[in-house]
Amino acid sequence: MDYAIIRLGGKQYRVSEGETLVVDRVATAEGQTFSPDVLLGDGVVTAKVLAHERGPKIVIGKYRRRTGYKRHTGFRAATTRLEISFGGQKRAPAKKAEAAAPAPAEDHVKGMPHGYEEMTVAQISDASKTWNRPMLEAALAYEQAHAARKGALAAVQSALKAKDEEE
Repeated sequence: MDYAIIRLGGKQYRVSEGETLVVDRVATAEGQTFSPDVLLGDGVVTAKVLAHERGPKIVIGKYRRRTGYKRHTGFRAATTRLEISFGGQKRAPAKKAEAAAPAPAEDHVKGMPHGYEEMTVAQISDASKTWNRPMLEAALAYEQAHAARKGALAAVQSALKAKDEEE
């Protein structure tokens, strides 16, 4: 792909290698480089600040008929001229996803209900009424060790208390 889409100052720009781009003023000093957010494209996009400039003057006129009221004001936008270059290492989002996937499996407490880590507090509150005692104890141990969600802790503890009263 010989172009990329970047985000700068809340706007998106389609850029190519060696292109000069005029954007809203950025906080980087002249001669410095920075890496904008890359939305589409492989690799790293680097932007070098060539100059801080001001845009063309826009004249705003106000006029009210038959009163003699006339006002004129002007505005010049603060802009920055950038030179775009591609380079650097290619992104590898697949490695991050693979590294993140095994972590919940390691945190899984034996005997805990399937899919407990992804459950919301409301789902835990509803489902805990049907779980057996070992499942409730495993869920309680998980909440105390990892998540510590107050609502989930209260739901599991109340379900355990209800199991004790039944027995």
